[in-house]
Amino acid sequence: MESYLFPFDSLICMLLGISFTVWFTLLLVFIIVPAIFGVSFGIRRLYMKSLIKLFEWATLRMDNGETLKRSLPPTSYLQHHHNPPVSLEQEIHEMRRGGAEPEFDMSDIFYFCRRGVESIVDDEVTKRFTAEELESWNLLTRSNYNFHHISTRLTALWGVGVLIRYGFLLPLRVTLAFTGVGLLVVLTSIVGLFPNGRMKNYLSDKVHLMCYRICVRSLTAIITYHDSENKPKNGGICVANHTSPIDVIILASDGCYAMVGQVHGGLMGVIQRAMVKACPHIWFERSEVKDRHLVAKRLSDHVADTSKLPILIFPEGTCINNTSVMMFKKGSFEIGCTVYPVAIKYDPRFGDAFWNSSTFGMVNYLLHMMSSWAIVCSVWYLPPMSRMEGEDAVQFANRVKAAIARKGGLADLLWDGGLKRGKVKEVFKEEQQKLYSKVLVGSSEDRSRS
Repeated sequence: MESYLFPFDSLICMLLGISFTVWFTLLLVFIIVPAIFGVSFGIRRLYMKSLIKLFEWATLRMDNGETLKRSLPPTSYLQHHHNPPVSLEQEIHEMRRGGAEPEFDMSDIFYFCRRGVESIVDDEVTKRFTAEELESWNLLTRSNYNFHHISTRLTALWGVGVLIRYGFLLPLRVTLAFTGVGLLVVLTSIVGLFPNGRMKNYLSDKVHLMCYRICVRSLTAIITYHDSENKPKNGGICVANHTSPIDVIILASDGCYAMVGQVHGGLMGVIQRAMVKACPHIWFERSEVKDRHLVAKRLSDHVADTSKLPILIFPEGTCINNTSVMMFKKGSFEIGCTVYPVAIKYDPRFGDAFWNSSTFGMVNYLLHMMSSWAIVCSVWYLPPMSRMEGEDAVQFANRVKAAIARKGGLADLLWDGGLKRGKVKEVFKEEQQKLYSKVLVGSSEDRSRS
């Protein structure tokens, strides 16, 4: 009996061998080799254009069926149609209808009640920590659970999309991710054996660029870089808005940076130890992270050496959902070096890059990313900026943040991204109390003069 099955076993083994050979040959020729030389065959952009036409057809089918009725206005409408800002003093004056202005009026309570209700109904903070709303369906159930039930054709198309994404794209992307990370660990460890000098720096740059470009291709990332003449240079700090952990490889696939972060264990720790052998990245122990003076000194020492790569920092300190830029921590703006702002804007139609760490773990998040259609984004390099005379670190940080928000088409918010997990700080409450006190004091002074 075994003699009859033997030819079939040999045939299966031969077919598997041919399949793996073809698979890795295609990876080598069309993905890994182009990543080494930094070239592209244009396959991903052709793929993106095909997806756009597919999404337009799906949207047209939904519009013709008139089965989807959106009760909320589009996200873009909400972002660009706010009422013009009015000062607290003006609003209270209007509420008192221009009458006498005593030190305190019971009607003032209604102003604060109304503002509180408005903040609850249209909370501009917490909605920055949820996925961005789409105006049309991208054939992913995670973007809307009801869209794929609209018609039989759309349901069939969604099913074909599932097979393509999980049967072909996901295995391909996982293979590329392991290839990129594996090469990064092995090659940076080898480069670390070279003596410090130009040759080591050159090899380190090439290895990092090659491996990050392979990792970018593992997400089918289609990136458009603008104003490359403003790319960060040695002796400076690159600051960017933060949407996802992949922001790092998005930027590092176009230029080399020194990373800043906390020392980790496990696989991340292995990668960190290998990277620091080839390039002077800045890793902090858990006990050192809260020591602001130590952190500032190590950053200052790094940027003082113009032979070292620019530092990459995300001053928001947390991921925001690609609709706004929130408060920048002032630490990286106290050093006194040149700051190179970078704006990153993702296209949510192809896949949502936002990482809601309160909902998804890293593994689950990466699975969502690798099973999406693609990651499409634009990167703008802004002109370098420095602190002006008489400008403190907070003002400088706000000026840089405003420039990034303006370039990326994002909302500029003053709120701290730490509100994702923490409560509102007392200082924000005190600011409102001070504003109201100024109104009362101003009213009393006006009456005393009269």
